Amino acid sequence: MGTRTWNKDRATKRVDAKIDALPLKDIEIKEYVRDTKLAGIANTMAYRVDGVHIYADILNLRDMLNVTDVEGETCHKQTLRFLNMHYRAVHRIIGRVDSILVDFHNQRLHSVFAKPYDDEAKRVHRAVATGQLITDVLARTGEDANHPAAKVRIGIDSGKALAVNNGRRGHREPLFLGEPANYAAKRAGGGSATGIYLTNKARKVIGLAEVTNVDATPLTATEIETSQNAANLGVTVDQIVNEWADDLKNNPIGNFEFTGHTPPFATLDVEGLSVKNSRRQDAATVYGDLDGFTAYVGNNIGTNDGAKHVVRTLHVLRAELDAVLHEDFQGRKVRFIGDCIHGLLVEGTAQSTDVHETISNMALCAGAMRSSFDLALKRLKDKGTDASSLGLAIGFEYGPMTVTRLGMKGELIRCSVSRGVLAAEHEQHRCTGKQTAIGKVAYNKCTHGVHAIFGDSRIRSNLDYDTAVSEMAAKDDKTARAAKAMAVSTLLKPASAAAAPLTFPDRATGPAKPGGFA
Repeated sequence: MGTRTWNKDRATKRVDAKIDALPLKDIEIKEYVRDTKLAGIANTMAYRVDGVHIYADILNLRDMLNVTDVEGETCHKQTLRFLNMHYRAVHRIIGRVDSILVDFHNQRLHSVFAKPYDDEAKRVHRAVATGQLITDVLARTGEDANHPAAKVRIGIDSGKALAVNNGRRGHREPLFLGEPANYAAKRAGGGSATGIYLTNKARKVIGLAEVTNVDATPLTATEIETSQNAANLGVTVDQIVNEWADDLKNNPIGNFEFTGHTPPFATLDVEGLSVKNSRRQDAATVYGDLDGFTAYVGNNIGTNDGAKHVVRTLHVLRAELDAVLHEDFQGRKVRFIGDCIHGLLVEGTAQSTDVHETISNMALCAGAMRSSFDLALKRLKDKGTDASSLGLAIGFEYGPMTVTRLGMKGELIRCSVSRGVLAAEHEQHRCTGKQTAIGKVAYNKCTHGVHAIFGDSRIRSNLDYDTAVSEMAAKDDKTARAAKAMAVSTLLKPASAAAAPLTFPDRATGPAKPGGFA
């Protein structure tokens, strides 16, 4: 197993190269107009889109992951099939209501209504009607007790956002940045009750009174019916459910088959995964979220010059966080979720994970992410882009992890879901932009070195790479000690010129492989 380390010089070269590849003069901000295609947006392009954002959260995903006491293959297979069934149904709905599919991330759907272009109220009504259609369809797309119907909570907001390239190989779908996307997501994640929840801004657009607590005030049946009549979607629950059932019959999901991936995850070809070729093993998972990014977008979206800085900042920061995970620590990004990165890391063998090394490397990786983040903010400012208001909230956890791809044939999406994934996201949510948090399982299984740096609260402020290495090594964490020794060895310089090399008589060599490797 190789030593995973972070190096300031190496990170600086990466960051500078990314900034130089995105000169402000080359970034173009356009207004979204009729029939603009948002697939395959260049990294130097962004569209300002006035639209209505809808998020749909499946509330009973956690219940699915806890159908068994032990988190074994059974609960993972049932959960993935549960998600796959509902993905197929919702994907079919989005295709029928003239909405832009942005992302599925585990239990969460994001979609945007940009049409009709000149009627915001009609867009909100269409979003509400679609939210109810999703709710009603998923109430009927369960199979049995092991794969029940989905319970759904809908969040909706309206306003201007920036559409940029999300940058995944083979899946260059648009990513929407800004307040309406963020606030719709917050309403969908704002509680455990089902229903459709609008921000006061969206409520006002369709003539509804403002409410004191938007997360506790779902639309009434009468209000939903009004939106359904105004939207006239032209598709029924029965039609979607029948088409979904025919699709399952003609293209059955099949049985999930798991194998372990030989570490590191950096060598995993996620685009080659499928139901019958899924991965499952004990590993660490991490969420790194740009704190304050919604406000940063809101403060800059109004002008083209400001929007250009947003585009540059997003691509530079996300690229460097991905590089730390993938290049420096040999992990694998699962996906970008807006301004957040979700990734996996593992050490050991395909059959047996090295628990201590995996968690210790994840702690070092989290420290390196913060060091690279701080470095990137400085380099951006030096080159004219001030994003110093941003922070980075990091949460990670350890446990059985899955990696696969789900959905419609030809349009499969990456998925990594487990109790640990949900826990890591929860840990990230309890952090400010200066904090890193470790999950309960990782905290109970880690070395004394990792345990010490997080303390009883399992959360630490300003945990950069040098701090993590120094404090963990001081508590005899072997992974940190190896990283520290590696850093020292790279700093050693010869005190004088090297002695003349020894010479040997010419002799024929033994067998050698091409390229000179014995």
